[in-house]
Amino acid sequence: MEAIGKLYLESALFRFRGTKELGDKALAQLTAGDLAWTPGPESNSIVVIVQHLHGNMLSRWTDFLDSDGEKPSRDRDGEFVEPANADYGSVLDKWNEGWDCLFRAIEALTADDLNKNITIRGQTMNALDAINRQVAHVSYHVGQIVYLARMRTGSAWKTLSIARGASRAYTPARRD
Repeated sequence: MEAIGKLYLESALFRFRGTKELGDKALAQLTAGDLAWTPGPESNSIVVIVQHLHGNMLSRWTDFLDSDGEKPSRDRDGEFVEPANADYGSVLDKWNEGWDCLFRAIEALTADDLNKNITIRGQTMNALDAINRQVAHVSYHVGQIVYLARMRTGSAWKTLSIARGASRAYTPARRD
């Protein structure tokens, strides 16, 4: 069972790193002004999504095994407020700080930790399920970032995966 747990943690880290890489590549194609753009009044900007991911990651992954994943200091509603200024450097700092917290927490886990119970908003679940929950949540929002970046850059967009019409020529260099 320990071997499966170790393999699972390696897989989770691999998937999270790949998700971060997609976000990194999308963010690299944008300017500070692009970060605050929205396609409509009810849409979140990339800045807001990064703020939300930052708050979520710090809350969930700080003291992952020892305290509720919804920290009292978190202002979730405030994460969805568009900031007055979208400074590119500060957005990237939040982006990286959240990811660093996530990676440190998962890298510190052992296979035995996966079956331990943790709490998020008073709901008990095992650590493995909490990690799966975060894989889904973070991937969902990084997908939003990628889509908004693609919309914003238009024809200047550089694809993050296999370009249209290039599937047959693609030979995978790493696992999907």
